[in-house]
Amino acid sequence: MNRRPRPGAGRAHADIEGGANQKEPPLTSPDAIRSDFAFLDDWEDRYRYILELGRALEPLSEAAHNDANKVRGCVSQVWLALEQSADAAGERVLRYRGDSDSHLVRGLIAIALALYSDRTAREILSADAMTFFRELGLEQHLTPQRSNGVRAMIERIRADAAAALAA
Repeated sequence: MNRRPRPGAGRAHADIEGGANQKEPPLTSPDAIRSDFAFLDDWEDRYRYILELGRALEPLSEAAHNDANKVRGCVSQVWLALEQSADAAGERVLRYRGDSDSHLVRGLIAIALALYSDRTAREILSADAMTFFRELGLEQHLTPQRSNGVRAMIERIRADAAAALAA
């Protein structure tokens, strides 16, 4: 068995403010996830890695565990909180935080956020998360209910991006 990589171990971390207490960003890049998955030999290790990604998620406040943030269509309880800002060009940037009552689903949220969070609405709408999940082999290793939940999360994020673009 190979040693499991720490989530995001393959990514570079820039200390923006130079402070010794600067926290490493909780999200890893899609390329780092793809690389880490390729490094792991078996699905047991990959599931553990997904659980570690979920543990690395930025905490979601209790107030954000509300009905407006709840994702419909998931067997587990899933919440996605959206914050919007504008980039230098004036395009809307969508930033997500997420949580679930399932450890595995928290990891799946982390993968979705690596693809979509801190991206412009246009970038979100041009990204194909389901293809990424298939590349990782997740589609054939998740139950149909979990796969439906992943699709519900992706549809919610894409709907938010479409609404932001239309605004």
